[in-house]
Amino acid sequence: MSVLQQPRKIRSLADLLARLGGVPLDRIRFQPPPGTATIQDVLDVQAHEDRSCELIEGVLVEKAMSFEASQLAMFLGGLLVVHCRAGNLGIVTDAQGSMEIMAGLVRIPDVAFTGWGRMRGRRRPPQPIPNLVPDLAVEALSPGNTPGEMAAKRTDYFDAGVTLVWEVDPDDRTVTVYTSPTNSRVLTVADTLDGAPVLPGFTLPVAELFAELDRHG
Repeated sequence: MSVLQQPRKIRSLADLLARLGGVPLDRIRFQPPPGTATIQDVLDVQAHEDRSCELIEGVLVEKAMSFEASQLAMFLGGLLVVHCRAGNLGIVTDAQGSMEIMAGLVRIPDVAFTGWGRMRGRRRPPQPIPNLVPDLAVEALSPGNTPGEMAAKRTDYFDAGVTLVWEVDPDDRTVTVYTSPTNSRVLTVADTLDGAPVLPGFTLPVAELFAELDRHG
């Protein structure tokens, strides 16, 4: 279950841009007018334009996703699916898995794991954008992402009740593991990624994750 989004003081476009973390302006939708967008608008863009938008403070913000980030997210997501199915732990979603993590706030992790215990009746919610908070949110960084945007995402995730956030950086070949917006640990290719406490038993050498980028025919 999501919680109510805390009201914020947004009086100007500068305030809005700060809330969004300084994302490039071409990712901020002007239609519908900023401050008036709804979840239905998110669905309409998906249906008619085949684009993914997050909904933040009544504003549609197009999701950034590079080819490289997509490749890493798919590889990691596939491994998580195998692990979760083996223990029937819950469901894994990709960058099409929009979630209303707080009232009126839609975020789209590149990969997310949600345990059955977070779902009503321990079943997948039927809504196209469910009121749902994952246990784990993974963000694979793309060139269009800004540090401020990622900080805002982390704050939203943990405010909503996410337990663990992984940020995958293809450029530095690191995975930063967050257990709160300010508590983190940077893993390099010499380290092993561990799914505890939300995915006990899941481990992945960081070198193996980024080796996916070097694979060739």
